[in-house]
Amino acid sequence: MKRSVDEITGNRRMRRNRRFEWNRRLMRENVLSTDDLIWPVFLCEGTNVEEPLEKLPGVHRYSVDRIGEQAKMAQNLGIPAIATFANVALEKRDQTGSEVLNPDNIINQATKAIKDAAPDVGVITDVALDLFTDHGHDGIYRDGIIVNDETVERLAEASVLQAEAGADIVSASEMMDGRMGAIRDALNSAGYEMTGTLAYTAKYASGFYGPYREAVGTEDLLKGDKRTYFMDPANSDEAIHEAYLDISEGADMIMVKPGMPYLDIIRRLKDEFQVPTLAYQVSGEYSMIMAAAEKGYLEEERVILESLLCFKRAGADAVLTYFAPRVAEMLNG
Repeated sequence: MKRSVDEITGNRRMRRNRRFEWNRRLMRENVLSTDDLIWPVFLCEGTNVEEPLEKLPGVHRYSVDRIGEQAKMAQNLGIPAIATFANVALEKRDQTGSEVLNPDNIINQATKAIKDAAPDVGVITDVALDLFTDHGHDGIYRDGIIVNDETVERLAEASVLQAEAGADIVSASEMMDGRMGAIRDALNSAGYEMTGTLAYTAKYASGFYGPYREAVGTEDLLKGDKRTYFMDPANSDEAIHEAYLDISEGADMIMVKPGMPYLDIIRRLKDEFQVPTLAYQVSGEYSMIMAAAEKGYLEEERVILESLLCFKRAGADAVLTYFAPRVAEMLNG
């Protein structure tokens, strides 16, 4: 005798809780809000510049005098924080990234401008040297090698200058060994015990960074690749070791970059350490969605929101995304 579906499932029908919008809302395990957004913004030299980026449609570079209005917009939209990256003029770049130690460099100027315009918006800066070197690497480059310890000393010095300029969180994205401890010690010694630190804990040697390198002007500068210091995309356990070291050295937050291809890493780190864990929806992820939407292959707004919700489901506490202003507008109705 053929059994009914109810007999087979023991009267359990999962679709009952999906029948209406109101009960789907009640059953929803993860929710995306503006509180989950960090907006990465690109800076450039000059005055009154708002420059569109070809490989990142809808994204612009802003001169320092224009960044304040963007910060006010973020504040009005409820975006908690901005992360700054810059296309530094070529004449200010050198082998050692010495411009990072200029207290009045473009990053520090922008921090002050953001804080003046929108004091309630958090500012996250990055001490990596790739924005300031003439070879595009994230550290001091000598005889074909990225010199680890000398680079770390420079990062620690730069972190103090960024804190002095008003940065709320100093991040390290270059994957040098020992840098989080050195940065924490330098900040504490300079009286910035309450300045936070963010470790790009699992930053992979990924092919998804291309449009970003256009935005910061390093795509034609990079000599070789970054595989000797960024993580191998084949590795997962290694991320656990990296996170353990970063946290033990004093990192307040950790991050996985890129985001979508590494959701498993986000989940593993969150489960293992239960510390604030961020994801970076990188430029290649953004550009793929925009390109597919432009061709009509995807429903643009639906896919944007779904992609960010996936980070939440994987365990991310916040997401750096170039979609932040647009998503905030959507979420605010």
